[in-house]
Amino acid sequence: MARNLKAFYALGLFSLFLLVQKGGAYEFTVGGSNGWTIPSDSNALNQWAERSRFQIGDTLLFVYPPDKDVVLLVNKDDYNNCSTATPIAKYTDGHTEFKFSQSGPIYFISGVKDHCLKNEKLLVVVLADRSGKKSAPSPPPSAASPPPPVASPPPSASPPAGSEEPTPSPGPSADQTPSKKKKNGATSVVVSFVGSIGALLGSSLLLVL
Repeated sequence: MARNLKAFYALGLFSLFLLVQKGGAYEFTVGGSNGWTIPSDSNALNQWAERSRFQIGDTLLFVYPPDKDVVLLVNKDDYNNCSTATPIAKYTDGHTEFKFSQSGPIYFISGVKDHCLKNEKLLVVVLADRSGKKSAPSPPPSAASPPPPVASPPPSASPPAGSEEPTPSPGPSADQTPSKKKKNGATSVVVSFVGSIGALLGSSLLLVL
């Protein structure tokens, strides 16, 4: 029985440890033991914030009497001017938990303007995610489509084999003009006539002998 109780006790402690360490997040009570109230020192709340390191996932706890005070989440201008007319968020439960979901400056003021004017206001600067996780890189731009291939010029048309045009025969040379051809014809006639006369004279001489 005692052994079972020890095991149960150990399991309980382990579960509590896991809850405290979950995500490495922390809970900060605003103003420490004084809580969310008008500070005795004009800059006490912000000095408390400057001594702390706030990161995404951490939680602020505002403890205050709900019938006497209010917590407002505001922008920078409303923080500087103690403007309570248009807050980003309003909390009145007396035990307000605010979890950081992003880094950067966050501004709170009391919803009772007179309290804010007496420096019941808080500026916290949230640092990076404690887990060290980096946002996933954006996908690289898609590769540009390669330019279309340049069409090669069509090969010069060549006549199919066997269909080549015959090379034209050279024209008549300069000495084969029409007038030259006529002169050659007349010479042939004269030579024939002289030959005939010579043959006739030769026959006559044979008869005489």
